[in-house]
Amino acid sequence: MAEAHQAVAFQFTVTPEGLDFHLSREAIKHLYLAGLSSWKKRLVRAKNSFLTGVYPASPSSWMVVVMATAGSFYCHVDPSLGMIARIRHCLPQSRFLSDASGTALSAVVFSTGVWLSAVVLFRQTLKLLLSYHGWMFEPHGRMSRSTRIWVYLESVRPLLDDTEYHRMEVLAKEFQEKTAPRLQKYLILKSWWTTNYVSDWWEEYIYLRGRSPLMVNSNYYAMDFLYVTPSHVQAARAGNAVHAMLLYRRKLDRGEIPPMMALGIVPMCSYQSERMFNTTRIPGKETDTLLHLVDSKHLAVYHKGRFYKVWLYYGGQLLRPRDLEMQFQRILDDPSPPQPGEERLAALTAGERVPWAEARARFFSQGKNKTSLEAIERAAFFLTLDEEEHGYSPGREGCMDDYAKSLLHGHCYDRWFDKSFTLVVYKNGKLGANAEHSWADAPIIGHLWEFMLATDKFQLGYTEGGHCRGDPDTRLSPPQRLQWDLTEECRAAIESSFRVAKALADDVDFCCFQFSAFGKGLIKRCRTSPDAFIQISLQLAHFRDKGCFCLTYEASMTRLFREGRTETVRSCTTESTAFVRSMVDARQTRAERQRLFKVAAEKHQHMYRMAMTGAGIDRHLFCLYVVSRFLGMESPFLAQVLSEPWRLSTSQTPQQQLKMFDLDKFPDHVSTGGGFGPVADDGYGVSYIIAGENLITFHVSSKHSSPHTDSKRFAGNIRQAMLDIAQLWDKPAGGK
Repeated sequence: MAEAHQAVAFQFTVTPEGLDFHLSREAIKHLYLAGLSSWKKRLVRAKNSFLTGVYPASPSSWMVVVMATAGSFYCHVDPSLGMIARIRHCLPQSRFLSDASGTALSAVVFSTGVWLSAVVLFRQTLKLLLSYHGWMFEPHGRMSRSTRIWVYLESVRPLLDDTEYHRMEVLAKEFQEKTAPRLQKYLILKSWWTTNYVSDWWEEYIYLRGRSPLMVNSNYYAMDFLYVTPSHVQAARAGNAVHAMLLYRRKLDRGEIPPMMALGIVPMCSYQSERMFNTTRIPGKETDTLLHLVDSKHLAVYHKGRFYKVWLYYGGQLLRPRDLEMQFQRILDDPSPPQPGEERLAALTAGERVPWAEARARFFSQGKNKTSLEAIERAAFFLTLDEEEHGYSPGREGCMDDYAKSLLHGHCYDRWFDKSFTLVVYKNGKLGANAEHSWADAPIIGHLWEFMLATDKFQLGYTEGGHCRGDPDTRLSPPQRLQWDLTEECRAAIESSFRVAKALADDVDFCCFQFSAFGKGLIKRCRTSPDAFIQISLQLAHFRDKGCFCLTYEASMTRLFREGRTETVRSCTTESTAFVRSMVDARQTRAERQRLFKVAAEKHQHMYRMAMTGAGIDRHLFCLYVVSRFLGMESPFLAQVLSEPWRLSTSQTPQQQLKMFDLDKFPDHVSTGGGFGPVADDGYGVSYIIAGENLITFHVSSKHSSPHTDSKRFAGNIRQAMLDIAQLWDKPAGGK
């Protein structure tokens, strides 16, 4: 997905200083800092767990202590079998400590120890149970470094000729025998010290140290219902959507959102959700940082080049949807013009990171500029009341393409790309979101998005006129207009960032289309997984499009592990390429094509499970590369691995995870999913969502500047590939 763009040829600089035993001071320093950050998170979780009453750190679990103490003190029963007496004997003698109080204190010490032991035993048992992955497939055992390298070589075999493949074999063997053992010991240390040995470095070096624009290169978007618009009143739709999102935030804060379950069996880690709200990416010259607040009581709003601050609470209570609608309507009715330079101010967040960091330090560090910028950066999230109309319109060609491009980059100055997400509400009531990628991956926003859509439509609802239900509280003060003092130099910096962003946006070639000939219902009757079917179809489509195969990136979640994010599934395999070649070879029989497809599908499903259960290769090789940079070591093997471009980057958007309504009863309420920008200059980005039983929506992106790509052409090849594979099982070849 979008992260693939950041993962190619990233660089950072350290100065290694040697210590005894061939350890690097810089490497040890970073391991220490990573561990320190990890333990801070653990303490925060423990505190939150205690305050919210989550077992076993909750006050209720202290009943162990209370009961043991009461049993010893009042009932003259010693549940410790003599341990309490021994503890009392070891306590310092004091004239202020009576026999009774000494016995009680000893009981408290003993029962507290029992309680802590029970907590540790409970957590370790749970960890052991969750680490067993036989429920997904046959136990794969531990993967050694040599096995990981073998898997890598297997993944690139279809892409290399014999000479190149032999060269990679030599590099891999040299790396395995000489370099890898030294690098690996640092990762072993880190795995002991931190909760997750990958995720913090992934966030730091893949995202926060990236200096290219976030817009298009990193951010992604989510769309509204495809066929349904609950209200065409812009302010009303914004009111319900914002209120629903704040309800979701409140549930998160209270621990009322149950974890997502993998195959309905094992819970997935949802730590990323903690930073969904009240979070902003702050630009820096060398690296960005994430500003996350415990709470934020206001919203930042953009309309017609003006910025506003809208309070979300009144009298300690969350504003109702009708109150929010009134506030947003006041903004829509405001006739005042933008201040000089204000209209395109957000273009600073769309351009290169270093100029934005310099401009922020120079022009926004004091006075009204600092106050207004803080109002945006410290907001719960960002809302754009867009002046355009978008959405699906039957018979209007390119409507979904325009919708996608609007959500991905807009006009380059009407989205605050540093915010965790920007909610965009269009003039016709359609809406969408633009999300920043460093703090979390797309499924996290997907959870919020499903909750918001379902709550908006099926719980909050609208009046017959399309307004939010209830009566507004007219005592509310109007939204606060943010004030700016933007000098000529500042405006020049804004225009410079705008030009960079505009060139990037204009180069995006997007095609969003619905495939309705069949869906997952028919695919499952082919006895394969829908994801494997689509991924193999993409390989066939790409071969027909370019006449060759390419390194393919499919994002897989690793949220079975604490703080897990993603792993790469290398979908272009020897098995899938063999099937594709059979499809373009007229001499191949139908039976042989069916056999090759089944082999390719089984291989893909196995690789996806391996990635999901922590046995992938790319994140581990990434961490080895980071350590090699700390040590100042050059590894031709790792340099080759990390510099290979993902010319086909793919991702599936999960559907109906929260199950807040039944798609069988409401088939028109299918989600359109979301997408991301092109990853390689001469490649494609493809996102897809399997919505219901009979619809798959594809989001295809590339660059106009590349003579090798064409998003509409590739979309046509995807459609035809899906139909051709279905025909192997006598499935209907017609459809839209």
